[in-house]
Amino acid sequence: MSQVEVGALDPEDAKIVVLARSTRARTGAEEGAAVRDTDGRTYAAATVALPSLKLTALQAAVAAAVSSGAPGLEAAAVVSTDASETDSESVAAVRDLSPEAPVLLADAAGEVRTVLTP
Repeated sequence: MSQVEVGALDPEDAKIVVLARSTRARTGAEEGAAVRDTDGRTYAAATVALPSLKLTALQAAVAAAVSSGAPGLEAAAVVSTDASETDSESVAAVRDLSPEAPVLLADAAGEVRTVLTP
């Protein structure tokens, strides 16, 4: 796990942070997430909390990518009030598809606080 300065953020990574943040804001969910696949397509999702189905935002974004035929992931971003950590199951979903993809953790304002790398 490493820290990153916001100004040093790649423009494509900044884009998925913005997508995750807007998804969270639009739905009022605890978390928003977005992933970018190896073809450059992006997928965004919010926390799913149904009686019969519970997914973190990151798990839902990875599921959207996989169900759309994504061959792998370049990066993932999660926006939540706690930008210092995310659950291991969410990170595992990213790692199942792409073991080397960084996971950016940002606060509600979109400030990247932590980058999880393998």
